[in-house]
Amino acid sequence: MSASSPLLDEVGPLHASVANYVRDQVYSKAWGVGEPIPSEHDLAAMLGVARGTVQRAIRTLVDEGLLVQQRGRGTFVTQPLMARASTTRLLSFAESMDEQELAYSTHVIEQRVEPAGKECARSLGLAVGAPSLFLMRVRSLHDRPVMLIESHLNLEACPGLEKADFTKENVFAAVERTSGRNIGSSQMSYSARVAGRSRGAWLECDEHAPVLNLDQLVRLDDGTPFEWGSVWLPANRCVILSDTSRA
Repeated sequence: MSASSPLLDEVGPLHASVANYVRDQVYSKAWGVGEPIPSEHDLAAMLGVARGTVQRAIRTLVDEGLLVQQRGRGTFVTQPLMARASTTRLLSFAESMDEQELAYSTHVIEQRVEPAGKECARSLGLAVGAPSLFLMRVRSLHDRPVMLIESHLNLEACPGLEKADFTKENVFAAVERTSGRNIGSSQMSYSARVAGRSRGAWLECDEHAPVLNLDQLVRLDDGTPFEWGSVWLPANRCVILSDTSRA
């Protein structure tokens, strides 16, 4: 084998150079989403490295979520499971998935009433120590988690919200039912993160895998904040779509 292949960089371990080569082919769209990549044997011959080096590189990219291996078929560039439209119309993720007619399931990890901490109280307009609802849930498509949602919810604005069955009712619907008001507006910020150990476990991805983190504060139509929290989206399973116009 040769480490001087013109297709590989010579910085760091050889398997990392192979992983970088494959990653570049995917990022440049030379190998498209849902398509098989060359076999391990072909990659080894193409790059002039041992098959074991290729196997180690492929394992790295599978752990990242960039590739998926299918027994008897080969290794494929990962196909996102869900697309969310970026729009000026405020929809919850559940409502967005319903509009796309996606058959998802919701697993509630935690649902508890707890005293609002300082930051939670500030965000929701509550007194420190006032009761708030903490809700953590995972949504899945085709038995694969596509998002982890952590919410702190305003029980003063939505009395009885803690009794809702969030495996059957989405938060926006439950909030409108218990508050007697309509959903108003939201403030959102997106950032790139790594999953971390606990969230990676719930999302069934490597702790170092990239995720999109959405922090949000959502208000009722009278301006009252009712939800403060985060949504975690595995980068290989979800995409954000946006249609814009210069008209």
